[in-house]
Amino acid sequence: MVKIKRIYDPVLPGDGKRVYIDRLSPRGLKKSEAVFNEWLKEISPSDELRKWFGHDPAKWTEFKKRYKQELEEKKELLEKLRHEG
Repeated sequence: MVKIKRIYDPVLPGDGKRVYIDRLSPRGLKKSEAVFNEWLKEISPSDELRKWFGHDPAKWTEFKKRYKQELEEKKELLEKLRHEG
């Protein structure tokens, strides 16, 4: 089972393996405070897509479409994540 949490949420005993998926370090957290087992930058949105989106709600639908296209090129990493989780 996959659960989605923010990196800032407290670590709970039932969390299991914690995978951080982002290209940027967690803002406001020291490395010693950020608790995760693996950092998969490769399956987060590309820098170009992230910058284009700019957290603009009007671009959300197009962002999801473009991100799904990017993920199509990373099927091996997604499969690895599915089977290791």
